[in-house]
Amino acid sequence: MSKHEFEEPVAAEVQEVGMFGPVGRPVLLSEEVVNSISSAISEGRLQPGSRLPTEQDLARSFGVARTVVREAISQLRHDGLVYSRQGVGAFIAPPEARTALRIGPDCFAKRTELLNLLQLRTSVMADAAALAAELRSMQQMAAMQDALSEMQAAQADDKDGPERRVDAEHRLYRLIAEASTNEYYLKITLMIDGQVLGKLRSVAVKNARAAEWDDYVLAEHEAVVSAIAEQDAVAASQAVRRHFDLAASRLARRADIADI
Repeated sequence: MSKHEFEEPVAAEVQEVGMFGPVGRPVLLSEEVVNSISSAISEGRLQPGSRLPTEQDLARSFGVARTVVREAISQLRHDGLVYSRQGVGAFIAPPEARTALRIGPDCFAKRTELLNLLQLRTSVMADAAALAAELRSMQQMAAMQDALSEMQAAQADDKDGPERRVDAEHRLYRLIAEASTNEYYLKITLMIDGQVLGKLRSVAVKNARAAEWDDYVLAEHEAVVSAIAEQDAVAASQAVRRHFDLAASRLARRADIADI
């Protein structure tokens, strides 16, 4: 056995320093607490006027030191999201008292997903509408008119209007996909509906109230139905594309501003 047999191999020196990128800035614990409480406010789980748990309870819940919670509440107070009463505690501020509230990471991810689905719907529904204009039956046309009428009625409903509007809009475009007679357009539409009306429903309803609640937006849908009624395939496709392009732009412009 040679004397070199048990020697450990010498590792080659790594010369390509470029294979490593800069490390990201670690998120402070206080920022995570701020994001969590901000998300609860934007999602309505914490209502205006309600009192936050004590610093001790929050620290126990988040698994952090009380100093971390104190720093987070100070930031929330600076942003106008909470206010303090001496000797009583911290309370959720009313919307009119808040500065611009940024949504938390989870909500932002959901809104980004909704934007991606809107962009997917654009091409799918534009092509489906062109076929629907040529192939729709009188019964299908009547059903589309009913869905549009429900959207128009929802516009005047201050309480449940946004939810009614979202449901009626998705029904309208499902009917258009059905009228195209192409089962794959319908399958893709149903897949998108399952995502939007399922896990993204609250985001879609808030977006309807914040960005889609105007007569000119309703007119975009009316143009789609009108073109299909007139059996104008080109106009139907253009009207659908115009609406979904504009809807995606309206959502994207809102960035991560919360709906409160």
